Amino acid sequence: TVVVALVGFSSPAVAQDPVKVDPAHHKVELENAQVRVLRVTLEPGAKTPVHEPPAGVVTFLTDAKLRVTPVGGKPNETPRKAKDVLELAATRHTAENLGSAAVELILVELKTPPGAR
Repeated sequence: TVVVALVGFSSPAVAQDPVKVDPAHHKVELENAQVRVLRVTLEPGAKTPVHEPPAGVVTFLTDAKLRVTPVGGKPNETPRKAKDVLELAATRHTAENLGSAAVELILVELKTPPGAR
């Protein structure tokens, strides 16, 4: 879920909802009409199945060395620091923890595109 430009929006109810396809790593912390907030935890070596969260914002709670691979795209292995905040696109991808410590982040999924109100 991690480091691509903001390019589009989709509903959290898509077939590849991260909570549905990967409940071991994705937990809903809060949900309302505007957003769904997920806590994502990946142990060292853990890899998510392909999933597609809607566009949103991610805040890293820990330092992270992740490999994020969009379906049909090139992997991204940009290291992240705790407190980094990134804007994310709705992109089908997998994520793998390449580091030696657990990675924890908060993902805020947007339910309504900006300007759609």
